Amino acid sequence: MHEDVDPIETQEWLESLDSVLKHQGEERTAFLLQQLLDRANYTGVRMPQAITTPYRNTIPTTREKRMPGDLFMERRIRSIIRWNALAMVMRANKDPEEGIGGHIASFASSATLYDIGFNYFFRGDEGENRGDLIYFQGHSAPGIYARSFLERRFDEEDLDNYRREVDGNGLSSYPHPWLMPDYWQFPTVSMGLGPLQAIYQAHVMRYLSARELVPRGDRKVWAFLGDGECDEPETLGAISLAGRENLENLVFVVN
Repeated sequence: MHEDVDPIETQEWLESLDSVLKHQGEERTAFLLQQLLDRANYTGVRMPQAITTPYRNTIPTTREKRMPGDLFMERRIRSIIRWNALAMVMRANKDPEEGIGGHIASFASSATLYDIGFNYFFRGDEGENRGDLIYFQGHSAPGIYARSFLERRFDEEDLDNYRREVDGNGLSSYPHPWLMPDYWQFPTVSMGLGPLQAIYQAHVMRYLSARELVPRGDRKVWAFLGDGECDEPETLGAISLAGRENLENLVFVVN
């Protein structure tokens, strides 16, 4: 609790609030408080943790840093990746074999989030320093494959074998480290499996590091999920654990 440096001004504010509540009712009082809260958020005032809102940006736009990359080139690459992901799924479904399926919209709507992650945040293994752990949203797999195609990790034949992984030569429908051990870190389908695993992964990482068994340094655990996925009971089933343990090494990215 901060020291009140101007008790008289504080009392005037409280008396004003009491007057509005008495003469104009709770609805008007709540409206004025919301207006004050919005203005405080807009100017970047850090509010007490007891106050929650449906959405609040962590920093005002005046404090946002400029992105260091070539935004126009990144946007062009992102558009190509979106197109390749779409083409891969559509070509798979034009095959005489029916029922291939695949997801298009999930990655299309989250492409920018993944692009920012790959370009600026995600870190791979470097020597003895272990990289980040990433739980990709299962239905976004086509976009991740499409990016790898641009990086020449896959060729056109690989993309044409999307969802034909039974013989060991195709690309798995979803993140699947058993079928593609050199590519995917974790399985994240059925939906909700990824966020649930990520929470316990971050928790165990802290446990091992605290006991000097496996140092974690500043490694991060990233979990990508969709808003519809949050309707699955598993998705947020362990979210209280993350909050209770203050898992600062865990990042949820909700599209």
